[in-house]
Amino acid sequence: MPNDPGKVKTSSVFVALVGRPNVGKSSLTNRLVGEKVAIVTQKPQTTRSRITGILTRGPVQYVLMDTPGIHVPRNKLDARMTQTAAASIKDVDVTVMLFEPSGPFTESELKMIEALRQGGPALAVINKVDLLRDFSALEARERELEALGVFEAVLTVSAQDGTGCEALLEKLRGYAEPGPHYFDDDAFTDMPEKELVAELIREKLLLFMREEIPHGVAVTVESFKERPDRDLVDIAAVICCERQNHKGMIIGKGGQMLKKIATAARLDCEDLLGVHINLSVFVKVVPDWRNREKQIDELGFAKP
Repeated sequence: MPNDPGKVKTSSVFVALVGRPNVGKSSLTNRLVGEKVAIVTQKPQTTRSRITGILTRGPVQYVLMDTPGIHVPRNKLDARMTQTAAASIKDVDVTVMLFEPSGPFTESELKMIEALRQGGPALAVINKVDLLRDFSALEARERELEALGVFEAVLTVSAQDGTGCEALLEKLRGYAEPGPHYFDDDAFTDMPEKELVAELIREKLLLFMREEIPHGVAVTVESFKERPDRDLVDIAAVICCERQNHKGMIIGKGGQMLKKIATAARLDCEDLLGVHINLSVFVKVVPDWRNREKQIDELGFAKP
């Protein structure tokens, strides 16, 4: 049967976003997708697993994989995060590596650059250009990246205000492979709603808690039930921490800190899901879970 000449030919491009912690991978993913897919804070290593953002523009579907920041591992969870980032570049049509506008490359960045040298096509993207005052430094960084001979192009963007994002999408379009769209055209992520809720709760922990606590916590959603008679979802979540004194700090005096975290998370969840939510959050201690493979598995951190 001959092809219908009037039928629009679809294509998809799978993109891995890699780079050091806090370089703006999650912010750029959210900016390109137009929805809050990945949580964002000023603390490093906010992203722990690969987050998929989806954007469909007419016949082209962009599948963006936001990966954990590449860094020197300090525990078994860190090691799994680093492996996830490295493995992601093998699964995609093109890798986007984000860089700061200036400063030396880290040891982990240099290792990733060498991995890209052996891999498929890659683009270098310099983020945070909205913060620049010295554009000679930006030009020097562009020349530095071009001289590596790894990247097919060097682009500049601001995930904060959107500068350069349309040019980046247009560049990525050139790597799209003909074929069907792998996700619904109105989808913006493949993450289950339970995982989205857990991530939003963890974001509030990162925002509200002191430095020594947030990276020792994990959040799981134990139940997610829609009420058939009304526009309301009952959600029960558990925050796991590593120490008893951390549990006390998360709960706070008279339960005030936990209430603050849960209230802020509930408002974001209602905005994301478009329904009213009854959110219950509990805290339990799981000692040294970041160094226990079984606990890492049970808390939902997939092996790469």
